[in-house]
Amino acid sequence: MLLKDYQAIAITELLERSKKLLNQPGVKKLIFRSSTGSGKTIIMAEFLKRMAEDPEVRTPFAFIWTAPRKLHTQSREKLISYFENSRAMECSEFEDLDDRQIQENEILFFNWESINKKDAIYIRENEKDNNLGAVIERTKDAGREIILIIDESHHHATSEISQNLIRDIAPKLTIEVSATPVVDDPDEIVSVPLEKVKAEGMIKKSIMLNPDFKNVLSGENIQSALADGADALVIETAIKKREELARGYDEAGVNINPLLLIQLPDRKTQMEDQMKADVTRILKDKYNITIKNGKLAIYLSGEKENLENIAKPTNETEVLIFKQAIALGWDCPRAQVLVLFRDWKSLTFSIQTVGRIMRMPEPDAGHYENELLNHSYVYTNLSDIAIREDIAKDYVTIYTSRRIDKYEPIKLASVHSKRQREKTRLAPLFINIFLTEAKKYGLEKKLKTNGQKVQMGFISDFQAGSVDELGGADIAADKSVDTKNDTDLQRLYDFFVRRNLSPFYPEDRSIGRVKESIYHFFRMRLGMHYTERFRDIINIVLSEDNVQHFVNVIDAAKESYITETQKRGNELEVDKTWEMPEAVNFGGNYTELASRLSVMQPFYYDHRWKPEKAFIAFMEKSKSIAWWFKNGDRDAVYFAVPYKETGEWHPFYVDFIVRFKDGRIGLFDTKSGRSIKDAREKSDGLQAYLKEHGKKNKLFGGIIANTDSQNFSGRWMVYTGSGTELAAGKFDNWEVLEV
Repeated sequence: MLLKDYQAIAITELLERSKKLLNQPGVKKLIFRSSTGSGKTIIMAEFLKRMAEDPEVRTPFAFIWTAPRKLHTQSREKLISYFENSRAMECSEFEDLDDRQIQENEILFFNWESINKKDAIYIRENEKDNNLGAVIERTKDAGREIILIIDESHHHATSEISQNLIRDIAPKLTIEVSATPVVDDPDEIVSVPLEKVKAEGMIKKSIMLNPDFKNVLSGENIQSALADGADALVIETAIKKREELARGYDEAGVNINPLLLIQLPDRKTQMEDQMKADVTRILKDKYNITIKNGKLAIYLSGEKENLENIAKPTNETEVLIFKQAIALGWDCPRAQVLVLFRDWKSLTFSIQTVGRIMRMPEPDAGHYENELLNHSYVYTNLSDIAIREDIAKDYVTIYTSRRIDKYEPIKLASVHSKRQREKTRLAPLFINIFLTEAKKYGLEKKLKTNGQKVQMGFISDFQAGSVDELGGADIAADKSVDTKNDTDLQRLYDFFVRRNLSPFYPEDRSIGRVKESIYHFFRMRLGMHYTERFRDIINIVLSEDNVQHFVNVIDAAKESYITETQKRGNELEVDKTWEMPEAVNFGGNYTELASRLSVMQPFYYDHRWKPEKAFIAFMEKSKSIAWWFKNGDRDAVYFAVPYKETGEWHPFYVDFIVRFKDGRIGLFDTKSGRSIKDAREKSDGLQAYLKEHGKKNKLFGGIIANTDSQNFSGRWMVYTGSGTELAAGKFDNWEVLEV
C-alpha cells in the first residue's frame, strides 16, 4: 500500500529510536502515540518489517504483540495480510509455535486478558510446559531477545498485574501503542500529530456535536439545546443527517451508504433493555428500518443481527445499535453519525468515544469537495458533556456559524495547494525517466546476459594475530553460495533496490516502481518477460558483471526525477468562482463575539491575535461596510491568493474579506511589529492578484497595520507598494485606510 507522508516519517523515527535504545544497556520503553484512524497497525507492521531487514540490527529478535479483548486477532490478520508478499515476519499464536519457543522475526500474538490474571491458561504451569514463562525462557536460551508491543496500552499497561507480567517477560524493548497513552517515564516517544493525519485525508476534519442546536461551553462542560429533546427527536435529527449524507455521496458519484450508530449504555438492567425496545420500535414505525428488511443491525452481547459485510461501503444497513464493547478496534469507515441518549447520565468526549466515526471511507481519495462529507456528527440529549484534552478541543466542534441570508455571490478566484507525493516517493513518472536514462547510458549494449549468476559471498575461517592487524585491512569474502531458491533470490533483489532508493522512502510502492522500471527495460529492449524469465532477469541484474551498470542508471534516473518534480514546485489548484462557506464550525477554544457586520452569524473568535481583534472593532464602527468575513487558513474552504517564496508557489490566506455598500471588496491582512517585514512576498502576491482581478470584482486592499502597535489607537494604514520597501514602524509610504 502507498504510505502517507506522516506514516513514512513515523516508521523512520520508530526504527531510529528503537535501534538507539537497543544499543543501550538495560530494558527500555518507547511510547508510540498516534490517533485513531492514522493507521497505527500498518505503521507498526512496516516498522517491524524494516527492523527485520535492517543490516545494522545484528541481535536476533523475537516479538510479542498483545492487545485487549479480541483486538489481537484483528491485528494479527492485518499483519498476515501485510507480510503476505514479503514473508518478512511470521505471525503466530501459542498453538503455532515450533519447539514451544518464538523464532527469530516471529510475532506471538495473544489477548492481554488471557494472561492478565493469576489463573490464566497461558500463565499457569501445565504438563506440556507450554505456558508463557516457559516459552520466553526457551526463546531467550536460544539467543533471541524479546521486543514487546502493547497495543492500546492505555487499557492495561499500567495495572500492577500488568507491570509484574512485563517484568517477568523482561523484554529488551517495550513499545506501548495508543492514541491516548498513559505516559509513565518512557525512554523515547514517537508521536504522529492529529493535524497531519487530518491533512492527509485519513480522518474527518472534525466531529460536529449537535449541529443546528445551540451549544454553550462552560469550563470543560457543554450544555446543548438538544438536551431538552426526547430520544425520538434525537433519532429523527440523526436520521435526517444520515439521509443528507447519503444524498451528498450520491451527488458526488461516490458509492457509499453512510451508517448511523446508536450506542446504548454499557450496563445490564431492565432500563437498557427497555431503551433498546423503544429505539427499535421508533425505527420501525417511523422510518421502516428493521432487522427483517436489512436496514437495521444489532451488535449486543446476546444478540447479533445483520453484521456480515456491514463494513462494506455499499452495505444496505443504515442503522447499527450497539454497546461500548464494540468500540475497541472495530473498523467501519462508512460509520459517520453517532447517537447517545441522556440515560448515559454523563459523557466525556475523547478519541476513544468518537474513534469509530473518525475515519474517512476512502482514505486514498482524502477529503471530498462537498464539505458535508468531510465531517462526522454526534447527536445527544445528554445535559452534561465534558471534552477531554486528548482529542484537542478544536477537533470536536460545538459551535456552528452560518452565512447571512442577505449574502450575494462574489465569485472570487482562489487557490489552494495540490497534494504532492512525488517529492518523497516514486510516481509512475519514474518508469519513463528510467527508460530514457537507460538509453542515454547505453545500458543494453553494456550488459552481459549469457550465463550470469548471483553470487552470495561470506567470510570463512578468518584469523587475525592482533587487533592492530585489523587497522585498514580489507577482509574479503572467500566462500560463495549459488542462490537457487526463488524466495532468497527475490529478497536479494528487493534488498538491492531498497539500498539504492535513497533519498526516497524505501516503502513497497517505491521499491515496486524501480523493479517495474527494470522489468519494462528487459521486455522492451531485450524481449525478456518477467513472468516467463524471472530468475534470468534477476541473475543478470545482480551479477558481478552488470550490477554497477544498473546502480548507475538508477542513480541517474533518480537525479532526473528529482529535477523534474522540483520543476513542478508546490502546484496550486485554482477555484475560479470561490464563495464564502455556507457554514463554519468551531471547537471549544472559540467563544462568541458580538458582531453586527460579520457575514457569519453568530461570530466565534479564538482571541489569539490582538491586531485582528482591534481591526474587527474598527470595522464594526463603519457605516460604509455591508459585511466582513474572518478568513481561515486551510484547504479550498477558505480564500487564498498565490504568492512566490524561495522559488515555490504557496497559498496566502488573507485575514479579512470586506464587502462595502458601494460594491467594492477589500482584501486585508493584519500585521504588527516585526511581522510586517516578514510579509514582503505575501504583499507582492496580494498586489499582483489585485492587479489581475481588481477591475472585474472591484477589488482593493493590502497588508494593513495600526500606527500604534501596542494599543491600536492610532490610524489604520494599508500598504500597496513593492514588498522590498515594506518595513516595520515606517508608514510614510503607506495610505490611510478609509472604511
